[in-house]
Amino acid sequence: MSAWLKDETTLQADGAAAPHAVDIFALLRDQTGAQAAQVTAAGAAWLAGASAYPRSTLAQWEERPASPGVLPCGSQFDVVNVPALFGRRMLERLWAEGPGTGPVAVHRGRMLLFAAPGTAQRLPSLLAWEEWGTGGGAPRGEVPPLLCHGTGDAVTVPPLTCPSGGSGPRWLVAPDTRNPWLPGPDVLLWACVRVSRSAVSQGSGHAIFPRADQGANVYDVSRRR
Repeated sequence: MSAWLKDETTLQADGAAAPHAVDIFALLRDQTGAQAAQVTAAGAAWLAGASAYPRSTLAQWEERPASPGVLPCGSQFDVVNVPALFGRRMLERLWAEGPGTGPVAVHRGRMLLFAAPGTAQRLPSLLAWEEWGTGGGAPRGEVPPLLCHGTGDAVTVPPLTCPSGGSGPRWLVAPDTRNPWLPGPDVLLWACVRVSRSAVSQGSGHAIFPRADQGANVYDVSRRR
């Protein structure tokens, strides 16, 4: 992932660069290769669209590229907030056996899965309907508490670029298009069921992923639906 641009890097919202300024969005556009953790200019525009004032949001990112942002949920996206290990197992299922994911970030030991608007309202009821640990079907494990952020909520999003090995919020699967595909409640329910059943069948098992701080890009974004 790209190193931070210095804070004194400035850009003009109207496209006229100050002397010696570096256009962070031009840098994003010029990047080559499908890097799962690298935001593109189109992805930045999509993120800014969640704000009531997208142009102002983009201007703030230009002025302070090293700072994370805060965006409202409910219009462009909802966010499902899960413990990091369970979230990584969900991602493994979604990328290995399912349709992939939308953008995914990590922050304060939690994983933020960006989902279709309305997911925050529907997913908890679908999980409750599954009646975990009861019934005559395949054995199921427990699903840890999921925090679902929808209309009226806001979430912290990582900066456009992050230093490798940084301790702050960062992208695992960064937004790379103006119209990213976002999983709905049915897809995330499927992933929760698969992970919980796998945990039961494998017992205590072993960690599927390396430690989060290793920062490996393990997702082939070219096959995203």
